[in-house]
Amino acid sequence: MTYQNQQQQDGPSRVDGRAKVTGTAKYIAEFSFPGMVHGYLVQSTIAKGKIRDIDVADAEKQPGVVKVLSHKNLSKLAIPAPAPDAVVRPFYALTSDEIRFNAQPIAVVVAETFEQARYAASLVKVTYDKADHSTDLAKVIDAAFTPGREQPNRGTPEEVFAAAEIKIDATYTIPIEHHNAMEPHATVANWENGKLTVYDKTQGIQGTTGYLAGAFGIDRANVRVLSPFVGGAFGAALRPGPNLIIAAMASREIGRPVKVVYSRRQLATAHGYRPESIQTVKVAADKEGKLTSLTHEATHNTSGYENFSESLVGMARGLYACPNVRTVSKIARIDMQTPLWMRAPGMVSGAFALESALDELSYKLKIDPLELRLRNYAETDPETGKPFSSKELRECYRQAAERFGWSKRNPEPRSMRDGKYLIGWGMASGMWPAGQAPASARVTLNADGTARVESGTTDIGPGTYTTMTIIASQTLGLPLEKITFVLGDSELPPSPAQGGSTTTSSVGTAVKEASELTLKELMAAAGAQNDSPFSGAAFEDLEFKDGTVQIKGKPETNRKYADILSAHPDRKVSVLHRSTPDSGERGKYVIASHGAQFLEVRIDEEIGNIRVTRVVQGTAAGKIINPKGAHSQEMGGVVWGIGMALTEKTEVDHALGRIMNPNLAGYHVPVNADIGKIDTIFVEEDDKIVNPLGAKGLGELGMVGIPAAIANAVFHATGKRVRDLPITPDKLV
Repeated sequence: MTYQNQQQQDGPSRVDGRAKVTGTAKYIAEFSFPGMVHGYLVQSTIAKGKIRDIDVADAEKQPGVVKVLSHKNLSKLAIPAPAPDAVVRPFYALTSDEIRFNAQPIAVVVAETFEQARYAASLVKVTYDKADHSTDLAKVIDAAFTPGREQPNRGTPEEVFAAAEIKIDATYTIPIEHHNAMEPHATVANWENGKLTVYDKTQGIQGTTGYLAGAFGIDRANVRVLSPFVGGAFGAALRPGPNLIIAAMASREIGRPVKVVYSRRQLATAHGYRPESIQTVKVAADKEGKLTSLTHEATHNTSGYENFSESLVGMARGLYACPNVRTVSKIARIDMQTPLWMRAPGMVSGAFALESALDELSYKLKIDPLELRLRNYAETDPETGKPFSSKELRECYRQAAERFGWSKRNPEPRSMRDGKYLIGWGMASGMWPAGQAPASARVTLNADGTARVESGTTDIGPGTYTTMTIIASQTLGLPLEKITFVLGDSELPPSPAQGGSTTTSSVGTAVKEASELTLKELMAAAGAQNDSPFSGAAFEDLEFKDGTVQIKGKPETNRKYADILSAHPDRKVSVLHRSTPDSGERGKYVIASHGAQFLEVRIDEEIGNIRVTRVVQGTAAGKIINPKGAHSQEMGGVVWGIGMALTEKTEVDHALGRIMNPNLAGYHVPVNADIGKIDTIFVEEDDKIVNPLGAKGLGELGMVGIPAAIANAVFHATGKRVRDLPITPDKLV
């Protein structure tokens, strides 16, 4: 089955949509406790060194100021001190005099109001003992190292490349890019009778709970974390930020609830970022376009105090059938905050290099870029030889190319025009691993005909509230409006962090299986009642619909759930269930989502302005549970990809080691006026292996090929190959 763009308007709207547009959905900074005070951060003005002194006299004299807290007067955490010669030293804010990056939080001013705290923070005077720093990846790349074990070569890629007649050897660069979600990071912390309660912007309730319990040396049962709504994260809240530990330490110190909310400018070092990367791709092919050798070498930065690594080279090993493959992945230390995962981490950066190089090869071979990919299509996993659990990438190519009109493309660069505008068509491929993790859910059917479904996951924006409600509705046989899905609380059944496009497969499977078990409990209760038509009936012979159950083909046996439960002593049935992936069966296959992107750019030749006017994206991600929400996810991936390709760059003054555009005035993200027509096609896959839902993740996948497709379209339009993102007008004029 194929879902096409016009069909995306079908299906349920967000169950939390009304709460969000009317303002009744509360985000972290909107929560408070009685007697709460506000914390405002003081940040370092050097990139590396030590704090010599912090003068807080003027700040603490100001009206409303309760206290200025720093490493000098805060109680110690329960974390072990690193060895003096330790290379990796995890960062805990306000715990030492060491400066590891510019704009590092070094103190917090606590006051009765936010404005009082902010003003007093401007009066804190800090002196330093500076040390030499380096924030330029190019200058430290010779010191790059492999953080883990490299995968062995497949075949003899270097020898084959050296002997090849048709080949590409090119280097591609991507700058640091920062998250700029609508909701700033924030924490509200309160200690009471030795127990800690926090509201925090987080993608991982359980991870945050464990982090706090470990930092303060208390039992996990004495920590409660709540995060009911998240205003965008997509990696930015996968790890606890400094705001979390600062708010909790400050609250413990002064004995009152404390709220810490970052300003937009402070967000530049509140969380991580997509690391800067330098990649070299060497690819060779025979005259028929069959790949003979592929080498992908990638280096990205980490911080000076922690090893952070993400794979930029994974697609090179798994997307195309090539007998000789070499991949090298390295990291290099610079004096900035540790990077963090950012939508489609690693994969989108690697795809920009790999898919650009494939495009360059297609022109050298004079083979259509789509045809080149089809000639190297991998029917089985090139790395292991295992079959794919499902793979409809070929159909994605066909349908998306047909919808786009790819066959009408003139292959010559600079050959397509519309008046003064150069027109370029480009395409790329993408893939994303379809993971699943253990997850838990509780389902309760009530005598009033409603159901409550609970899981300790989060919703960072993809529509988890809605998708889980749909899964429960379809399984329980209840209308959507009869189901309440609850998330965002560490006291709920534990579930993994929302990241890597695994929430539907993980939490959704738990919800589905818990719902099925709850129906079995319902039927056990029904079968025990006098004169029950269900006594002895097999579960598979029953059908559940609209809050009723009957034996298939026997409408006279129809009973309402509410009537069955009204006679139940508890007036409800409830099941807590933990699902786990079938690693044995899954291990026999390679499981991934795939996609193809075709797009058009329109370039004003005089000023170099680039506009992406239309995009057609074909996606194969198993069964689509929520078509409307999935279309929204695909649109978001395209928009983010446009930003990565054309506008987004974190500017660093290497002399200061300081981010120079930590705001939306200087860091440019796409706006509505930048976005043209976006069509999505979902090619459904009947996958019995991936999970009981048959669903794969697509939130990350929707972005993977977009920057490369844009770069390829820009070359087609202009004849100029830009290998350094973002592609700004100055690089074309």
